[in-house]
Amino acid sequence: MRSARVLRETRETRILVDIVLEPGEARVSTGIGFFDHLVETLLRYMGARGVVEAVDKRGFDDHHVVEDTALALGEALRRAISSGAIKRFGYAIVPMDEVLVLAAVDVSGRPGGYVELGFTREEIGGLALENVAHFVASLASSLRATIHVRELVGGNNHHLAEAAFKALGFALREALAEAGETISTKGEVRLDAS
Repeated sequence: MRSARVLRETRETRILVDIVLEPGEARVSTGIGFFDHLVETLLRYMGARGVVEAVDKRGFDDHHVVEDTALALGEALRRAISSGAIKRFGYAIVPMDEVLVLAAVDVSGRPGGYVELGFTREEIGGLALENVAHFVASLASSLRATIHVRELVGGNNHHLAEAAFKALGFALREALAEAGETISTKGEVRLDAS
């Protein structure tokens, strides 16, 4: 079974990610309502189950919780896939009513998060929308993947954020899927789980 448990603790947060890369129930509790919804959506569309729990020790704002959750999730995903070959690439285009979002992933060991989402509000449900891009960048850093998330057609900000996490989930599902070999002209691509 491809699974991992990561506990990340700093002076600011305590994050637990316990994940299995197969469909099932996901339970997310971060103290940020809309962020819980987005991370649960991501896991569901990724075809993963498990628990994500975050405790904000200092109560500054949502930034540290979002960042540390993404870092712990990326590490857990990297550990879960470390024992076998993956498809490496994944992409999805997801509509949500009037909105259309593209996500593309390359799990290659070359981290980079690139996000172009034209939010017109500052926050939804306790989540500063600037932290959507920061979540993607932090996840890409920890997973050691290149991740692009781009708005193709904009509209309602809730729909835009949710479509972005759905598209990213589908792209990760494809990229992290087991394969006979990891596609690369460089030879075998190995991602160290440490």
